[in-house]
Amino acid sequence: MPCVSCSSASPAERGRPASRGRRRLLLGAGALLPVGLLPRRAWAGAQQYEELADAVRGSLRSQIADAAPPVRHNLGPGERESYERWLEEMSGRLAARLPEKRNRIDLLQCLDYECLRAGLDRQMVLGLIQVESNFRKYAISDAGARGLMQVMPFWTSLIGDGDVHRLFEMRTNLRYGCVILRHYVDTEQGDLYRALGRYNGSLGQAPYPLAVHKAWKRDWSYP
Repeated sequence: MPCVSCSSASPAERGRPASRGRRRLLLGAGALLPVGLLPRRAWAGAQQYEELADAVRGSLRSQIADAAPPVRHNLGPGERESYERWLEEMSGRLAARLPEKRNRIDLLQCLDYECLRAGLDRQMVLGLIQVESNFRKYAISDAGARGLMQVMPFWTSLIGDGDVHRLFEMRTNLRYGCVILRHYVDTEQGDLYRALGRYNGSLGQAPYPLAVHKAWKRDWSYP
């Protein structure tokens, strides 16, 4: 079994075909959404409910509730240029999945902010989203996980405001996903391989962390 250590990012890979994430409509759950935005099933695992110490739950709750604008500010000239180059490069890679450039930029700006805030490698998180939902905002897994990062609904009651429907909002989903993954990385003392297993509900099994690593390095690697 591979062991992957993590500072704010480390590898792991899985061999589940990416095409499986494009399957059938989930009937009924998206009745109030436009036809083109109906939830589609995602072929992923799911985080497992576990009791949290009051201090941990309180800390996670405060992280979820932070309402700071999800965009970096006060960048120096060199930092701004580097950031804009990254946005343009990643936007081009996302074009086949998200045709509207404004939607791509909004997603990338929010993802960059949430990854920076949580101390996660943003390229790794792009790989995770590809494996989890293939960037489908309204994806639902067979286990009931929702949205871009496939967050299980129980988290909204455990550390959030209890509004499950908000998991289909881009920023809310990225916030939950990054906070939860950071929690698992800390729980596993920096071992990203095991943290990704927890995130997927498959702790100790290789396929999911290997798939994330594969997508990360193949499709989202960036200097």
